[in-house]
Amino acid sequence: MSIIAPWYQLGYVIPHLYTDFDAYQFYRVAPEGMMLVTTGLDLKDYTLAAVEHELPRLWERLSLLAHKKVDRLSLSGVPVAAVLGREKMRAILDEGQARTGLVFDTDLEAHIATLQHFGAAKIALATRWPDSVNDALTRYLAEAGIEVLARRSQPRSLQQNKVASPTDDHQLALDLGREALRAAPAAQALLLPGGLWFAIHAAPMLEAEFGRPVLLNILSTTWAALRAAGPRMVVRPDARWGMVLAQVG
Repeated sequence: MSIIAPWYQLGYVIPHLYTDFDAYQFYRVAPEGMMLVTTGLDLKDYTLAAVEHELPRLWERLSLLAHKKVDRLSLSGVPVAAVLGREKMRAILDEGQARTGLVFDTDLEAHIATLQHFGAAKIALATRWPDSVNDALTRYLAEAGIEVLARRSQPRSLQQNKVASPTDDHQLALDLGREALRAAPAAQALLLPGGLWFAIHAAPMLEAEFGRPVLLNILSTTWAALRAAGPRMVVRPDARWGMVLAQVG
């Protein structure tokens, strides 16, 4: 099959002013002909105050993407949703959909949908975030009926994560992922959230080692978009990137 033009466009609001690993990893795992259309916020920190400062700008970004005629909208950044809390985040998603007429999702809700698809109500969690973010994320997941059995973290600031080495972060994903899964033998999945975390090669390696699905932001968000595309999905994703995309439908 020859793909001469995008058959699906995912509008993605990045929390930062630039796009690098989000797009790089997307185009590694997404099927041919699926396009990422990005715009950005200017998040300065993982705090609630920093997130709320950017919310007025969010509506402008959604309008821009809607005028680009994308098929679906998504907000990147698990800490953004986590610190807002699930009730407020879902209200924002509803308002975004009402304003644009497009389905509006976020990485964290895509993770929840993916975990529910796998029947995973007990998980292991590994992050590069401080306890305040991990605590908020654990509460958010609990509201969706998902229990974090074990979590491991190497806490970093947002600025530190922006300049982290991809090679080092690949190894960190393996190290923290293994620690979390070994600490929680009953975990039904591993969540490795973080749009800036270069972990696409670590995910299938951890799955091969532990036999459980490993979720990354770009995997869950792409999975949710492809599931919504249904029969419009003219090209399937490559299953070598792991269990999540192998379970698109």
